[in-house]
Amino acid sequence: MRGIRLQRLLAEAGICSRREAERWIEAGRVRVDGEIASLGRSVDPDRESVEVDGRRIVRDPLVYWIANKPRGLLSTRSDPQGRPTVLALVPPGLPRVYPVGRLDSDTEGLVLLTNDGALAHRLLHPSLGNEREYRVLVRGLVEGAALRRLATGIRLDDGPTAPAHVLRVRRDAGRGTTRFDLVMIEGRKRQIRRMLSALGHPVIDLVRTRMGTLRLGALSPGSARPLDEGELLRLRRHAARLVPAAPRREPRSGTESPRRRAKGRVRAASRDLPR
Repeated sequence: MRGIRLQRLLAEAGICSRREAERWIEAGRVRVDGEIASLGRSVDPDRESVEVDGRRIVRDPLVYWIANKPRGLLSTRSDPQGRPTVLALVPPGLPRVYPVGRLDSDTEGLVLLTNDGALAHRLLHPSLGNEREYRVLVRGLVEGAALRRLATGIRLDDGPTAPAHVLRVRRDAGRGTTRFDLVMIEGRKRQIRRMLSALGHPVIDLVRTRMGTLRLGALSPGSARPLDEGELLRLRRHAARLVPAAPRREPRSGTESPRRRAKGRVRAASRDLPR
């Protein structure tokens, strides 16, 4: 197993926060295989013994749950204001788990809950481009020009977005709305809502239906269940195959059109989309 940061191990064991763990390490309270640990050290909890104040830390078994978050729940482990979180969907007595990534309070859908920090890191790292798929309902009839802007990237106040992939567009002229599925490879705060607002099509409803190989399926809102063996195996294999995207190269001749470059980015963004 690849090593993980010592402070993260202590936090995932549920005995302190990561910041408090850093203070304990700096104070010399933490030992690895009998030796005082230094800040920044990585450990393999399956092979190395970790102690705090002489008490050995036993890591919880890894658990993996999928939840269908309804509106109103926060995608965080706890909230200082006492508002309900997605952790309310899993049964008491589980090891300390965390949501992998966040959904806005008013966004519904798939949330992975786990204490596997290495897997979560690979699924969320922006350079690895793990796909998230959403079912979107917006105001207005979204036409080709707006879809092309989604496919090539939209400039927001925190920078341009990565290319997105739009699937299964359904326009309802009677209601004045458009439904479509949107595949993203990044996840900034309220990004989809900001993108579509910039296009003049505010979001009415937003549901995450897929993360990598993991799909929401028929799981009802407000429900949660553990991943089955097949789902977990596919997700682990998928995470292991994720590699940093190659840097974009400008055409040598200078004759490649912006449209051609945009098409190439869209193909790259959707290469691993399950059929």
